[in-house]
Amino acid sequence: MVPMSRSIRGPQAGARPHTPLDSLAASHARKTAGPRRSKAISPPMERSRIANRAAGGSSLGGRRGAPERFGGPRVPVRRRRSDGGGAREYKDAMSPHSFTPPPTLAVLLELLRALGAVLLLPGRIGAYLLRRGALRAELAADLEREVTPETVPAGDWPTDRPLTLFVACAEASGEIHALSLVEAVRALAAAAGAPPPRLVGLGGRELEALGVELVGRPVEHAAMGLTSALSSLPYYLGLARDAAAWFRTQRPDAFVPVDSPALFVPLARIARRYGVPTAHFVTPQYWGWAPWRAKAYRQAVERALSILPFEPPWFARRGISVTHVGHPLLDALPPPAAHDEGQRNLLVLLPGSREAVIRRNLPWMAEVVRAARAQLGGLEVAVCQESGERTELLCELLAEHGLDDGFRLQTGSLHETLARARAAFSVSGTVLLDLLHQRVPTVVVYRVSRRTAFLGRRLLTAPWFSSVNLLARAEVYPEFCFAGDGPRAEVGAALVRAAVDEQWRRDCLTGLEEAARRLGPPGAAERAAQAVLAMVGRDARAPAGRGRVSEASA
Repeated sequence: MVPMSRSIRGPQAGARPHTPLDSLAASHARKTAGPRRSKAISPPMERSRIANRAAGGSSLGGRRGAPERFGGPRVPVRRRRSDGGGAREYKDAMSPHSFTPPPTLAVLLELLRALGAVLLLPGRIGAYLLRRGALRAELAADLEREVTPETVPAGDWPTDRPLTLFVACAEASGEIHALSLVEAVRALAAAAGAPPPRLVGLGGRELEALGVELVGRPVEHAAMGLTSALSSLPYYLGLARDAAAWFRTQRPDAFVPVDSPALFVPLARIARRYGVPTAHFVTPQYWGWAPWRAKAYRQAVERALSILPFEPPWFARRGISVTHVGHPLLDALPPPAAHDEGQRNLLVLLPGSREAVIRRNLPWMAEVVRAARAQLGGLEVAVCQESGERTELLCELLAEHGLDDGFRLQTGSLHETLARARAAFSVSGTVLLDLLHQRVPTVVVYRVSRRTAFLGRRLLTAPWFSSVNLLARAEVYPEFCFAGDGPRAEVGAALVRAAVDEQWRRDCLTGLEEAARRLGPPGAAERAAQAVLAMVGRDARAPAGRGRVSEASA
């Protein structure tokens, strides 16, 4: 038997006076009763739902007022969206009568779910391959769409208490965006005259220095460079358990993870079990490969905050509530340097920031540069790292492969170095947007295992893996994804073009201007903060779990 809302539960025995709610409940129960008597809604349960509506809450009970013996809220089953061709329904992960397990069990259930997904993988790949052509055509059409960043009114701040937000990031790149988001939330609170929000979460030293109470430190763990996912599993299971315990006992107003979907999508599902809505900042790149993961994503997050202009229609088509806020990296970047060809005399090597990535890429990249050096127009070669944490590793690798002569290490401000770069040779990653910002012609490599290369050729939906090329809708940055030794001569020839071919460079710079235009203006962190606060305000007025597709993104 499902317990009624505490606010209207009466004695278990004894007569109760007849009220107008009884008549209304009985009438509604007769109208909703199906052909089988057992499926009819009982008048006592309907009285509970009607009373909740009359009080301005959810018909299934507010998330803060849910019965305690069920451990948390009861979440609505279905979400609806309109895509212009009629309404479609999607079944969510939990029914109105879902049991909310203790934190350890909740984490184990997510682990079992992940193992089940592995077992289902062959069937999903087969289904994907049958639809691969249609999915590629769909994404190609989305790449042509012009979607501008959207500002959602934040609504009224509560004045009787501070909001509590759980902000989470798992890597250094995500922490940069989390810092901007925290500052934007605080600025909005101050502008509204509201109490300063309480900010708790997962992160690293920089987030803690900004005054966020840390429950865990995954950023520092990621920086250690562990290469085996299996060896890291106990740490992340413990991290998820600690976060789940905090969700259950503290019930923050919202969970706001940044990027890192492998960790945060399961954690968002746990948060939802405890009645905590999730706004995921930096949507996952499911449009690039394995798009079947969108279903689990829809079941986990209340609101997705997209950063690339072609993402909103893709996610909205799959019933995911999405708001396009623009790219948060632009909030943290200095103004781009004037493009003075005479001052640009560097070829910059960017081998990555993680130890495993550097070891896999730097020796190969340096050997390609050395083979092509005579044709590079006398450019000075600099191996660039913004922090000095990997200096010893870089020196060791260059010396080990006999490449330390003619390559200098450059640490410090990345953008000061890029402002003097005529061309760059980079691994794929967020750093490509830094290169775009400074309008540096670049050659991109993505060295992977043979298994990954084999799967990538068959499972990749996107026409390019570089975000800059996707924004430009053309191969502005030559890109090479391969296993093993790779096409050294072809990559070297591309580097020579980027350094000395003036016509090629002009065409590249034209494409970079188009990519920068489509990326949009700064202000993503403030727009994301407003979207989060709008979700929190709506969650106080509507049943938890009923996301809507933003009209501007549909």
